[in-house]
Amino acid sequence: MYVTIVYISVKPEHITAFKEASRYNHENSIREPGNVHFDILQSADDPTQFVYYETYKTPQDAAAHKETEHYRIWRDTVADWMAEPRKGISYQGLYPQ
Repeated sequence: MYVTIVYISVKPEHITAFKEASRYNHENSIREPGNVHFDILQSADDPTQFVYYETYKTPQDAAAHKETEHYRIWRDTVADWMAEPRKGISYQGLYPQ
């Protein structure tokens, strides 16, 4: 499995809109053929902090995600709502296999 964890800091005035745009991205991402998980988390301590936990079968499936219309719409919609650039870290999934 190929996992990317994306850390996102959102400007407080855009939290609600960011969550809605993220829901749209999530609902479409989980339908992608190579997707295993696409979880979106919001910090319980700081509501401006979000984590995307994205799992794909292969690195190619993860790359294909970034070519989808729903990803491009999300990316362009939320760009100005972020307090700082998002940070994605890629991992090789070990377990479960």
